[in-house]
Amino acid sequence: QVQLVESGGGSVQPGGSLRLSCAASGNVFGLNAMNWHRQAPGKQRELVASLTPGGTTNYADSVKGRFTISREVAKYTVYLQMNNLKPEDTAVYYCNFKYSQLRRDSWGQGTQVTISS
Repeated sequence: QVQLVESGGGSVQPGGSLRLSCAASGNVFGLNAMNWHRQAPGKQRELVASLTPGGTTNYADSVKGRFTISREVAKYTVYLQMNNLKPEDTAVYYCNFKYSQLRRDSWGQGTQVTISS
């Protein structure tokens, strides 16, 4: 099993910034993508950002230009830098590793991000 632990969540005012971290342990063979998802109360989970081992990134339209996903390769620690935060960014954010072949995804426990005045 791969264990993922998120940290860095908290409460911030609109326009503020946070950096989320996802620390991975275990064998991540066949890793295909590292992702951040979020889920707000009463809403479906959505993919926010993704990063492939080759370094390509993709972002949801709602966060383009504001969020940046990156990683420390040696430690398999993934980050989500969130700038110019908006109230609609309020959600529980989850780290996710997706693999090639028939291996189940890895998920972190989630970290709460709250943006309010």
